[in-house]
Amino acid sequence: QVQLVESGGGLVQAGGSLRLSCAASGRTASTYTMGWFRQAPGKEREFVARISWIGGSTTSTDSVKGRFTISRDNAKNTVYLQMNSLKPEDTAVYYCAYKRTGVGEYEYWGQGTQVTVSS
Repeated sequence: QVQLVESGGGLVQAGGSLRLSCAASGRTASTYTMGWFRQAPGKEREFVARISWIGGSTTSTDSVKGRFTISRDNAKNTVYLQMNSLKPEDTAVYYCAYKRTGVGEYEYWGQGTQVTVSS
């Protein structure tokens, strides 16, 4: 089992910044990918960004490029999502997720952290 604990959500004005953290613990694999997803009220969950543990390659959705940065600290098994220039449409519950390298679907999910951006 792998446990994921997110933190760092909150209320911020448009144009502001927040940094989300997600710490993984338990039986983590030697190589894995961690990602961030979000779900706004009445909408489906959508992919935000991901990072591989070896090499640190990243991918993000177009709507956050240039504003959000995903990074990780291997020693702490922690992934971060730095969110700048936040917009009201970024309001959502943000979830981190984990999957072993080579596995198609994410296997473990965090409990989610609320991000609210006021206009």
